[in-house]
Amino acid sequence: MTEPTVFIVDDDEAIRDSLRWMLKSRGIASRLWDSAEAFLESYEPAMHGCLVLDIRMDGMSGLDLFDRLSALKCVLPVIFLTGHADVPMAVAALKKGAHDFVEKPFNDNDLVDRIDGALAKAAILRDRSAAAQSLSHRLATLSQREREVMDLILGGKANKVIADDLKITMRTVEVHRAHVLEKMGVRSAVELSQLLAGQIRE
Repeated sequence: MTEPTVFIVDDDEAIRDSLRWMLKSRGIASRLWDSAEAFLESYEPAMHGCLVLDIRMDGMSGLDLFDRLSALKCVLPVIFLTGHADVPMAVAALKKGAHDFVEKPFNDNDLVDRIDGALAKAAILRDRSAAAQSLSHRLATLSQREREVMDLILGGKANKVIADDLKITMRTVEVHRAHVLEKMGVRSAVELSQLLAGQIRE
């Protein structure tokens, strides 16, 4: 698994260096960019970690980058670094899905605590994404008939009713049912229902 990384975007070299050394001293990997444009050119959906982003920069602002990344369905938790005058903008960004914001000058320990929280959130999002991809792959292995049988199982139908509905034999239903459970990696209709319901909730 890719090491979680803090992606730092700030046009102030002193702040970039300070953050890099602070994170390195705590064993946290980081990568640095001096502009929103440069980060956007490097951005890859597979990036794992969180983004520490200055809200006001020359050229593209942090808010503009946040909007661009949101349009790209980026799931990296974003922590904005902001001056006191920019707090209302940061609060507005929170309402649009940003993870947090920290006012400059910031307390190192407070910022690290917030970064730890963002990395924990990133890990949860990554696990959910992997689970969703795994479920999609398993569903894709089902035949059309197995999907039909599964839908009726999830509807609480007994094997005899499924056989009547699909005009097939009870034995055929039992075979399809066994294949569905095996391919979906569950042992019962209850587990199957819980698996699919969990993905819908998330």
